Amino acid sequence: MIKDLKILGVGGSPRKNGNTDVLLESFLKGAESAGAKTGKVLLRDYSIEPCIGCERCRKTGTCTRFHDGMSLLYPEIEDAKGLILGSPTYNYNVTAQMKALIDRLYPYYNFTNDRPRRYSSRLAGQGRKAIVFSVCEQLEIEEMGFTLGALGMPLEALGYEIVEKFPVTGYFERGAVSRDEELLIKTFEAGKKMAEILL
Repeated sequence: MIKDLKILGVGGSPRKNGNTDVLLESFLKGAESAGAKTGKVLLRDYSIEPCIGCERCRKTGTCTRFHDGMSLLYPEIEDAKGLILGSPTYNYNVTAQMKALIDRLYPYYNFTNDRPRRYSSRLAGQGRKAIVFSVCEQLEIEEMGFTLGALGMPLEALGYEIVEKFPVTGYFERGAVSRDEELLIKTFEAGKKMAEILL
């Protein structure tokens, strides 16, 4: 059993009980089967202002410009060794809700004062792992555009190892993935595998 291991799932879909929600739940159930403690955040339930580049967080180490949903989510993110980010593909990219979250992770960077500024992350070197996934209506993975990169690259810069990039194509109807047993087995096993790696 994994003691006190926290894996946080973050869903970026504005659609309740949609395909992203179903898959996120499957990943988390897999992690729980390996003994991991999990948590789930659905971004549509939070009000998150977009980053405005005020740079206050460079001095304070946290966002002091806004007191919104991120004030609740920063401790959750810091407490979780594993992160699962999922977003439907919107116009070849992540949803606005997910983009706002990603941009508001900026306080975790440390920057030098030269130009161009070099950076490091306060979350790096801690063995953090992540899974990123997206759901797209079209069958061709190219139609997912930048989505998986938009989810994964910022996490890698923050010090996470992406253990799986999981594209899911050909689904649009609300909750349709719940009828795909093979897909749900794959997501369950991926969540389980990440928990086992973190052990």
